[in-house]
Amino acid sequence: MSFAGTHTALVTPFREGKFDEAAFRALIEAQIAGGITGIVPVGTTGESPTLDFDEHNRVIQVAVEAAAGRCIVMAGTGSNATSEAIALTVEAEKLGADAALLVAPYYNKPSQEGLYRHFRAIAESVKIPLVLYSIPGRCGIEIAVPTVARLAKDCPNIRTIKEAGGSVERANQLRAALPPDFEILSGDDSLTLPFLSVGAVGVISVASNLFPAEVSEMVRLWQAGNPSGAQAIHARFHCLFKDLFIEPNPVPVKFALALRGKMSPEVRLPLCEMSPANAEQVRRTVEALL
Repeated sequence: MSFAGTHTALVTPFREGKFDEAAFRALIEAQIAGGITGIVPVGTTGESPTLDFDEHNRVIQVAVEAAAGRCIVMAGTGSNATSEAIALTVEAEKLGADAALLVAPYYNKPSQEGLYRHFRAIAESVKIPLVLYSIPGRCGIEIAVPTVARLAKDCPNIRTIKEAGGSVERANQLRAALPPDFEILSGDDSLTLPFLSVGAVGVISVASNLFPAEVSEMVRLWQAGNPSGAQAIHARFHCLFKDLFIEPNPVPVKFALALRGKMSPEVRLPLCEMSPANAEQVRRTVEALL
């Protein structure tokens, strides 16, 4: 399975503190109508740390049902406890997810040897493809390039990484160290085109919650050999790419979706609503794109 293209890191809509399944299904329909390659439920953008185990699995189940084979479903199943990550990944496979996204263990800061053993143990527990997720700004550690290369060599179902370290040079290093069929996905909307220019094959996007057709088209144009067309879309949406991280993700994107009548802006503590000044900035940015 190739993950080349655009995958939306889905928000998890809430209404009065509960998972809003209707809004979630509508969001997925909008993604598919926009030509998205895949959806990523219960990742960082899906507020996975504040979902309990049953909620986590229900979100994946609804995503699989709503997608109905029309796009890839890459379920977030990472944890800082290997046993929990295995349990979540095994359950995602049972629920019909096409792949799983595995964030680096956070807070306990394992060594690179510990990281290797963690991901290898998960890989040995399932048959579905696994996507590594390196985001040191949230986890406090990165999955080092040699560790990624070692996992690629030893684990046949680890063939992709979502790279969210904010460094094009790191993407360069990964591309040089990994087999040609190992795929790199950008984890930052603002770096999608720079990453594509050094060998990445797509993006796991936050902005595509709002504008799936446009983000998908940007990647498709690049892949079709039209970098100037892709650059034009990037330039149009660059301010949005930045403003969606003006406060912790997914607070701004949920606010923006609420502006468009798609769902409540609710997030769960310890996340909270944006400051009035930042909310006004996001409002201006979104309205300028409509």
